[in-house]
Amino acid sequence: MTPFPWPEFAASLPWTALAVAVVLAVTFVVAVRQHRHSVMDVAWGPGFVAVAVVSWFLSAGQGDDTRRLLLVLLTAAWGLRLGVHIGWRARDGHEDPRYKDLLKPAPGSRNAYALRRVYLPQGVVMYFVSLTLQVGMFAAGAVGWVAVLGILLWVTGFVFETVGDWQLARFKKDPARRGTVLNTGLWRYTRHPNYFGDAAVWTGLFLIAADSWPGILTVLSPALMVWTLTAKTGKPLAEKAMSGRPGYQEYLESTSGFLPLPPRRRRTGAS
Repeated sequence: MTPFPWPEFAASLPWTALAVAVVLAVTFVVAVRQHRHSVMDVAWGPGFVAVAVVSWFLSAGQGDDTRRLLLVLLTAAWGLRLGVHIGWRARDGHEDPRYKDLLKPAPGSRNAYALRRVYLPQGVVMYFVSLTLQVGMFAAGAVGWVAVLGILLWVTGFVFETVGDWQLARFKKDPARRGTVLNTGLWRYTRHPNYFGDAAVWTGLFLIAADSWPGILTVLSPALMVWTLTAKTGKPLAEKAMSGRPGYQEYLESTSGFLPLPPRRRRTGAS
């Protein structure tokens, strides 16, 4: 078995950290000029793409070429789609209410407070989660069945996230459905097909990396992403925002909170 190139991997870490810092710095400048820090959501996916591209370039001649190509292409497909989708959704130029609430307690400069409460934490999470990609790029073992499972899981997650976002966008465009609850399509089986898709995508990327030592050691990276989606800034905030809508309590009782499952009972109401 080819040993893992620890010195070369260690030498790449400052460069991938720089990639994250550059993405955050550019995003912060744009946010200040537009007076809305929710632009960070647009940069979230592309930030991982930047790390993947830098790591792919620096791992040339070290890791398995098939795994390297899979990781950079799958990350790019996920990250760029997500960035375009969120950018299109936020094209009205208004600050997201979640960020208004988050930055409301700013004791002085709102921008300085945003640096501490938004950009620094998200930069740390981005870098830690991306360690799966970074380690996987340098892993030399050939792609095997675990990686194939990872690809299948990635495809599943990408479909759920893409279709779920499309269904939600169509729902919001219909004036007759304003103020109601989307409970059809993928949203019939999980209250958060987009967040489930994100979690599946990153678990799939982890399996691709974990197919060769020492990728398995990065298990905490996708675990952090899943925890963030299910218990921190994803699912809880979305459900808090929806809690006052008519029929939402019935939707909570009948629809799986995360994993896609058959509805627990027939529902009536808005679709």
